[in-house]
Amino acid sequence: MMGQIKKVVLAYSGGLDTSVIIPWLKEHYDGCEVIACCADIGQGEELAPVHDKALKSGASKVFICDLTEEFLTQYVWPTLKAGAVYEDKYLLGTSFARPIIAKKLVEIAKQEGADAIAHGATGKGNDQVRFELTVKALAPHIQLIAPWREWELDSRSSEIAYAKKHGIPVAEDNKTYSMDRNIWHLSHEGSDLEDPANEPKDSMFLIAKAPQDAPDKPEYVTIDFEKGEPVAVNGKKMGAVELLTTLNGIGARNGVGIVDICENRLVGMKSRGVYENPGGSILYYAHRELEYLCLDRMTYHYKQQVAIRFGELVYDGMWFCQLREALSAFVDSTQQTVTGTVRLKLYKGNIISAGSKSPYSLYSKEFVTFEHDDVYNQADATGFINLFGLPLKVRALMQEKTNP
Repeated sequence: MMGQIKKVVLAYSGGLDTSVIIPWLKEHYDGCEVIACCADIGQGEELAPVHDKALKSGASKVFICDLTEEFLTQYVWPTLKAGAVYEDKYLLGTSFARPIIAKKLVEIAKQEGADAIAHGATGKGNDQVRFELTVKALAPHIQLIAPWREWELDSRSSEIAYAKKHGIPVAEDNKTYSMDRNIWHLSHEGSDLEDPANEPKDSMFLIAKAPQDAPDKPEYVTIDFEKGEPVAVNGKKMGAVELLTTLNGIGARNGVGIVDICENRLVGMKSRGVYENPGGSILYYAHRELEYLCLDRMTYHYKQQVAIRFGELVYDGMWFCQLREALSAFVDSTQQTVTGTVRLKLYKGNIISAGSKSPYSLYSKEFVTFEHDDVYNQADATGFINLFGLPLKVRALMQEKTNP
């Protein structure tokens, strides 16, 4: 099988793992051609050296694809509208980034006539599942290669030694944490975080201020939504990238969006991670506030159940499954009236409600007022309670009869 692979498209980040994978693939798959593909989903300055580094590592071609806007509008916004959060805390920053990267890998593989797609995800993590399930869903005949499940390199030092042997430029300084970054979040794993008893160090935060270092004065922000999607900040209409970038800045300076969770990985183990999600945390809070105003009780409560399942599907790499697509259709239906403005107060890591309004609000002061009204007959409640409580009454009568 190795000899049949002539051309491989590699998910390339520019880090040590994927840089080493390029010569490893050529060495172990009969000198196959390796095409590096790097997805730009808002990771910033990390991309600057990627093109030249990939070529120096032995890639025949390098594709750097700007997917940031598509990432937000086609993956993040649908998840936000669903209200999907994994295990009550994790806003799925890495989870929904992998399907869009793998989708681009498939497109380039088809364009270039590649036999296989490779990735640098380890055999212990969730990303291997997310990459490979997406490829299976979109290109079932393309072979998948996961070097971490095949090679003999079992440590950073062995990877560095391999890189030096093959003339690959690598930075030997070991980062304290394993990090993943895109426009939505920054994750931290490893080092002292591997002991859940350890408090995260303030020096670890690279986006958000530590809450105690945030300004002593609260900052107010308004977010406008149209059919569940954010469209403006502080009254200014913005595209998706500008909007999230703006909210990231506002949230970060107020210490908002730091999440510490010991989550259940799909592969069976628990993993401790700390996430910086300033803009995303603001959007989730604001979107929920607007739904409180615009969705009826039955719809909102059922949507809460959908949100849990939706979050599990995203976390598990099932973005392109039929159920996720069906749930998104349900969510889109619920969002037709989720339009309006939410005002929030940010203060030292806290997000506090400060008012919301919508032309589709289901709140009616006439019905809930404690003052005189002409729309609600309080005597109607007697019959409602009698019928609603009838099962309780019948059971109590039965118990009296059978247990005198």
